[in-house]
Amino acid sequence: MTDSTPETSAPPRYVVGVDLGTTNCAVAFIDTQAAGDAGMRVETWAIPQFVAAGTVEGRENLPSFLYRPAAGEFPSAALAPPWSKETPDWAVGAFARDHGSKVPGRQVSSSKSWLCHPGVDRTAPLLPWHAAEGVERLSPVDASAALLEHLRAAWDHAHPGDPLAEQDVVLTLPASFDEVARELTVKAARTAGLPRVVLIEEPQAAFYAWLAKHPDDWQTRVAPNTNVLVCDIGGGTSDFALIRVKPGAADSEDGGKVEFHRVAVGEHLILGGDNLDLALAHHLEERLKKDGTELSPKQWDVLVRQSRRAKETLLEENAPASFTVTLPGAGRALVAGGLSVSADRDAARAALLEGFLPTVPVTAEPERKDAGFREVGLPYAPDAAITKHLARFLSTHGAVAGASDDEPARPDAVLFNGGFFASPVLRERLLAAVSDWFPEGDRPEVLANDRLDLAVSRGAAYFGLVRRGLGVRVEAGLARTYYLGAEDGEAGEPRAVCVVPAGTRPGETVRLPDTPVRVRVGRPVELPVFSSGVRLTDPAGSVHAVDEGQFASLPPIRTVLKAKGKDGDELPATLEAGLSEIGTLDLAVRERRDDGTSGKRWRLSFDVRSTTRTDLSAHAGAGEAAGVADDETLAAVSAVLDDAFGSGSGGAKPSLKPRDVNGALVEAAGSPRSDWPPTLLRSIWEGLMEREAGRRESPAREARWLNLLGYALRPGYGVALDDWRVSETWRRLNGKLAHADAAVLSQSHVLWRRIGGGLEAGQQQALAAPLAGALKGGGKKGAAPDPELFRLLASLERLSTDLRETFGRSFLRLASKEPNAGRRATLWWCVGRTGARAPLYGPANSVVSAWNAAEWADGLIKQSDDDDDPPLWPLVQLARKTGDRYLDLPRDAQLRVMQYLAERDAPSHWLALVRDGGRLDHEEEGLAFGESLPAGLRLG
Repeated sequence: MTDSTPETSAPPRYVVGVDLGTTNCAVAFIDTQAAGDAGMRVETWAIPQFVAAGTVEGRENLPSFLYRPAAGEFPSAALAPPWSKETPDWAVGAFARDHGSKVPGRQVSSSKSWLCHPGVDRTAPLLPWHAAEGVERLSPVDASAALLEHLRAAWDHAHPGDPLAEQDVVLTLPASFDEVARELTVKAARTAGLPRVVLIEEPQAAFYAWLAKHPDDWQTRVAPNTNVLVCDIGGGTSDFALIRVKPGAADSEDGGKVEFHRVAVGEHLILGGDNLDLALAHHLEERLKKDGTELSPKQWDVLVRQSRRAKETLLEENAPASFTVTLPGAGRALVAGGLSVSADRDAARAALLEGFLPTVPVTAEPERKDAGFREVGLPYAPDAAITKHLARFLSTHGAVAGASDDEPARPDAVLFNGGFFASPVLRERLLAAVSDWFPEGDRPEVLANDRLDLAVSRGAAYFGLVRRGLGVRVEAGLARTYYLGAEDGEAGEPRAVCVVPAGTRPGETVRLPDTPVRVRVGRPVELPVFSSGVRLTDPAGSVHAVDEGQFASLPPIRTVLKAKGKDGDELPATLEAGLSEIGTLDLAVRERRDDGTSGKRWRLSFDVRSTTRTDLSAHAGAGEAAGVADDETLAAVSAVLDDAFGSGSGGAKPSLKPRDVNGALVEAAGSPRSDWPPTLLRSIWEGLMEREAGRRESPAREARWLNLLGYALRPGYGVALDDWRVSETWRRLNGKLAHADAAVLSQSHVLWRRIGGGLEAGQQQALAAPLAGALKGGGKKGAAPDPELFRLLASLERLSTDLRETFGRSFLRLASKEPNAGRRATLWWCVGRTGARAPLYGPANSVVSAWNAAEWADGLIKQSDDDDDPPLWPLVQLARKTGDRYLDLPRDAQLRVMQYLAERDAPSHWLALVRDGGRLDHEEEGLAFGESLPAGLRLG
């Protein structure tokens, strides 16, 4: 059953389309109060921006770059825009792009790509990714908001009677953005002072631009029962969409004209023109290496920027035979004091075409190996072959595009969009690939948009008119099907209940009265959420086995349902879902009363934190998959906890000696502690929390209770509701030890280290602040304090980089003191954990600088030159290759570590981790974590 809410607000004067692009932004508008046909005409707005210090010009594109000037770099008013008396902290646009290219440590670029990066905290200040010293950073959300704020302020200055916030604003975003990225985009708009925006997918907007260009004859340019493939590849992302042309009803108001239905969109791919720049830069770097030149990170930055210019030049129709790139610094082939290398047109074209548009069959599948490019910290698509991704897209969506069983979707027309296709060489190569896949019949017709850089904003503005009932609509409901996770009652296997079918339209609500659920009030719940871009015909309420090849995990719904006077009650309910008017997903639970009427309604929100904070990753059930203990085992374990810490009901007192608790639990569980599955461990945590009063009996009993609690909850995530468990542990224990005893204090350090992966940044800071002083004086008068304190501080990956670098230097200093000789191995471990190139759970922006890591590695080598137990693993942590040259050790430092490891017969995989990179195995994860992990759980 579906319903929709009609729009009732009075239309404002302007309809405005905003293309928030990875490389450039653009704004188009329609003045609906203009006379005659002008009231339907889409116009491009020239965006005022600084093109040089003190010079403002209006340009059709606003480069998506920010620049933070240094103090005193320019006169005070040189970068104050006409609409403000004050100079903003960040310059925006052409000047930020051009001047910032000379000072990359002060420039923010590609914030849109960062907005959908799941490996970092997207609400944390981390851009510029490789900021210069003293530069205040922005979060990806705030960087996107800064671009939109510039557009809003400039528009308001030019249109004082019609502020942008009061117009119909249509904001574009990639079709492949998931719900979290969409919500963060809306948040950026709100931050910029645009509280009311409508979202539209960029490929759909590009098609609307084509419709706007052909208002009188669009119906003669496409035939019924054909498919239009929209290929939208910009600087940062690749988007594919299929639009099915269907015959209209003969008795319809428009006389049976064809109808357009967007029937499929592709997967999210961080793959675009930026990747070509990197590939060409690597190609040229190899040329330089043959001459014995090793580039510094700063030289590499310049090479990437120069490679962008070389790419654009060499891929032109009448390109020169070569393009010379010059870099700063000394070396061979000096030109004006810098390095010089020539990019050959034919060699560069061959490298780019074979790398990104190789000739492949339509049955080709993209490789799923780790991404090769990590130069700027972004998770680029594992396989750079765009033709493979397109082949998979067409093969997957044949059914919705009128193809026969198991046949791929055949495009009858192609619409190119995005800066990638500014090159006729690239357009022709992709068109040839599609033609080769379908040799029978005509070559796909190309539907042309005259300005690829402006089409999306123009189409967005046209869509604003369509929302008012004017123009030609492309029917485009939800591009994916959404499901809530459930378990099979008998087999316990994960199942997915369809709650929002593909095709659901904005404003529609889907009620599922035939899918009753029961909800417990006042208790935390976690509901897994899945989406599928493949299963586009599943009806609401249908139940399916979860197939990793067809379902993608989204952030779960984590919440506590509140109802006055009903805590603990289990209530019957039904599910409701739908698509909001602005294009975001809504889910809710509604109480179902005995008389059949509806009661209280609870809105369910995605746990956006799980994609803005890596500690709360989308729960995939790995912990539960490791096994579930039977009721008999749980009862036996509960009895041991009664003996050890008393009855949870306050009856029996503890009788089992603390030193005997672990052995008794092993016997009750029937297996060694290392084999206990996460679900059993979390049951032990629950039992310990119910018996918290028992820890107060004596210091020894509290120490044992703390030790077990951390062991049962480690590493603080991986099982449903772990974030709630960690929160409860923090609420009850932080600063609330019952005994001022050294052993109790030490075990509290162990507890927080073990569950540190589930602690928020503020909680980690609260732990570190009172403990950091021990590092300053440690070792001056005898041995350092409790080593568990240092292991805790080294494990807190959400602390600021500056603080962690201070800790690392302190650990290295303490290890050099003779009184700490017996604790040197622990301190070396702390150095390695603090300076690790790849964090276990923290965001990528928490990694300490490569310069510090190299210095610490040299320090470990010097300290341990004659040691019988050398710090092999800490050195692996410090030197492990990531592929990001700003994080990786300089080549000479890497070689010193490799030589040290080889001379001391380090395991071959450890050498490979330093030389080539790669993932840790389960045993190595235990070394990094500081002890073994629960069965079935992986870090990172």
